[in-house]
Amino acid sequence: MAKPLAPRPRPRRCRWRRGGGLGSGGFPPPHSPERSGLGAGLAWGTLQESARRVVYGRPADTDGKRSALSPFLSDQNAERIALALCRMRGAALKVGQMLSIQDESLVPPPVLAALDIVRQGADVMPRKQLNSVLDAELGQDWSSKLRSFDYEPLAAASIGQVHRAVLKDGSDVVMKIQYPGVADSIESDIENVRLLLTYTNLIPKGLFLDRAMKVAKLELARECDYVLEATNQKRYKELLSDSEGFYVPKVIDELSSKKVLTSEFVPGFPIDKVAMLDQETRNYVGCKLLELTIKELFVFRFMQACFLTDPNWSNFLYDEPTRKFNLIDFGAARDFPKRFVDDYLRMVVACANSDRAGVLEMSRRLGFLTGEEPEVMLDAHVQAAFIVGVPFSRPGGHDFRANNITHSISNLGATMLKHRMTPPPDEVYSLHRKLSGAFLACIKIGAIVPCREMLFEVYEQYDFSDDRSEVLSSTG
Repeated sequence: MAKPLAPRPRPRRCRWRRGGGLGSGGFPPPHSPERSGLGAGLAWGTLQESARRVVYGRPADTDGKRSALSPFLSDQNAERIALALCRMRGAALKVGQMLSIQDESLVPPPVLAALDIVRQGADVMPRKQLNSVLDAELGQDWSSKLRSFDYEPLAAASIGQVHRAVLKDGSDVVMKIQYPGVADSIESDIENVRLLLTYTNLIPKGLFLDRAMKVAKLELARECDYVLEATNQKRYKELLSDSEGFYVPKVIDELSSKKVLTSEFVPGFPIDKVAMLDQETRNYVGCKLLELTIKELFVFRFMQACFLTDPNWSNFLYDEPTRKFNLIDFGAARDFPKRFVDDYLRMVVACANSDRAGVLEMSRRLGFLTGEEPEVMLDAHVQAAFIVGVPFSRPGGHDFRANNITHSISNLGATMLKHRMTPPPDEVYSLHRKLSGAFLACIKIGAIVPCREMLFEVYEQYDFSDDRSEVLSSTG
């Protein structure tokens, strides 16, 4: 009987190179020793894993089923990829965050281990470097405007870190401070991520990597502009001024710049912690989540697109004593064109009503389909659309834990990846992360939400821009 493998050590935390952005510590150029070393390491890791499977057999998953993972996705190779991504800093960590919000059952265990390294790989800036950024952005007298400043970061993310501080008048604030060089190296960093993902052949052609990277580049550029984020935050605060239960902290302009953003401190805990509260509270939070998402897209046409896309769920803070939701992080907020929103609402309603003709018509108008796809692709696309529409398909409360949407859709993924002929429209990259984040949050906390009633309340009052609103009734 084969001797069982010894437990592997816990993956080490990655380190990033001080004093520069992604470009200074990113993926090495072609033919460089470091890049060759990565390639050789991946090849050696694949050979070792293949040999291990010959000797010991395929590894079993925790549920006892045999793993179907390629030998390329060994634990060692996953760690090598993660460490390379960490060296690329913000762009790579952003990609890691996008992947890690997916339902964990869809991600191979070695990749989960790698993403854990990426998530934990955000080291803090040394005090000297932090002071240098603050001096350059706010002037050397910045500390004179504060009663105190905490050099221990409250949080560290992909492009910056957050510190608590107290103003002269005693007000508590948070200061988001951008890592040096991140904004200047977006082009090279995104290209480095693309090279790595292409080199390792991890991304299927049906995901249209080049289009996704183009959108990621635009999003990252917006997130690195804290002046834009401050504008978004103020606009969002105004939009929600009449919405009960939501609060957006005010911006402190005198302590903000393109690379520093200071805001009022707001209390609360991340959304995943709500799962420990009673069912009534979980239902309330789920309702507010969906209310906000529907309102952002179909009323404001302006969405806090980065909200709920981080693995720590911390852009939506629930303050239990006041039952308010404090919203933070508006770097990726974006507008949506009226015509796009018109047709997207029609498609969501078609999904809710299991209207095949309506789904296909709106999918072609929106750019999800070309009209040339084979029947097997159309069937998979429609089935996936109907699954997404399940929460909106019946009156009354929808129990998100009773029907895991992500599990159902994953079974159709291979067919759609094989036969997809066009990438989705640019608008849906951030939109679908937001929607999937809201759904996953409701699943995580076990919320029961009257989704159909909430959707159709908006739909029945919606002002379509032209007479194409007749399409669904004629095709239904």
